[in-house]
Parts: sequence; C-alpha cells; structure tokens
Amino acid sequence: MSKRRTAILISGRGSNMASLIAAAREPEFPAEIALVLSNKPDAPGLAAAKAQGIATAAVDHKIYAGREAFEGSLQKMLDAHRIDFICLAGFMRILTPSFVQRWEGRLINIHPSLLPSYKGLHTHERALADGVKVHGCSVHYVVAEMDAGPIIAQAAVAVLDDDTPGSLGARVLEQEHVIYPLALRLAASGALRIDAMRVIGAHGAPAAMVSPRI
Repeated sequence: MSKRRTAILISGRGSNMASLIAAAREPEFPAEIALVLSNKPDAPGLAAAKAQGIATAAVDHKIYAGREAFEGSLQKMLDAHRIDFICLAGFMRILTPSFVQRWEGRLINIHPSLLPSYKGLHTHERALADGVKVHGCSVHYVVAEMDAGPIIAQAAVAVLDDDTPGSLGARVLEQEHVIYPLALRLAASGALRIDAMRVIGAHGAPAAMVSPRI
C-alpha cells in the first residue's frame, strides 16, 4: 500500500500531532507523517517530533513581509519533502485562499467545537456562556472561509453544571485525539467524496462519526 506523505503544521506543543503520529505507526494506516512544520522555530512540538525520528522544519512567519511570501516558503518546504496531504494541528496562521485552493481536498483541520457552531477562538468559554448542554470537536476540510469546510468527523461531550473552560476543554481534547486520526485515516484512504457541504464515505454512508460522551 502506498501511503500518503503527510505534513502536520503546528504552532505550539502539538497535542493532536502526537495522536496522529501514534496512529500513523500502524502498518495499515494509509498516511505516513513525513514532516512536522511550524511557523514558530521554538515550538515545543518540533522537538517532540524530532525525538520520534520525524523530519521537522520551521518557517518563521515573522521574517516575511506578508502572508503570500510566507506561504511561498511554506510551499517550497512542502515540495522539498514531497508532501501530498496536510493536517493542521494548532497552526495559528490564517491561510490565503490561493494556498487553500492549491491544497483543496488535501488539507484538513481540527476545531474545538461542534461546527458550524462556535467558529473561531474561545469556543469553550462561548459554549458555557450560551448554556449549551452538548459541546465537542470537529475535523473538517479547509476552505477559504475560516472553520467552514465540509465536516469529516465529530465527537460530542456533555457540558456539566460545574464545568469551567479548562475542564470542558480537557474533555473535548480527549475526543480530539480520537477523531483526528480517524478522520485522517478516512481522508487519506480515498474513501471520502465531497458533495456540496456533505462528506460522504464509502458505499454512500455519511463519513461523519459522532462519538458521544453524554
């Protein structure tokens, strides 16, 4: 089986990165983690990936005049490592529409909410403020609009009466570590197709997997 050479883009410690690396070590997993790339040279996740024998690189966004120049160097690094699939894992840079279009169908992201609710930042705080009873996380294909792409997988957790943003976020993060490897497995295997905003799995079954913790 030919595995898809995958890059994980991070900006920090790479919590979801670790779960992807662990999953990809399975012999039958359809993707191999060929590169961990960060926009921050001091990102702790780079050292963690290097310790596991994975190629790492940094493209410091601060030295570039704009997003296009930064992404030009990013693309050169991806090309140098023959990358054909990208996972965003806490990559705190907004990508330009041209970069996203270039990687259409080969670029996925994880977001700490049940999309389309709570796009953007501070999702746990906003969920608590609104009094919702169910929260969670989503893996989706990346499109030009932030947090708006077709959804591959989701997991739900109950919101408890005594939850804080920290306690709720910790339970959501546990589920992120479950569904991101699942979503990468589905996407890299070629088992998915996109029909408008719906991601459809093999034999016409919906691809989104809901893993309730209620």
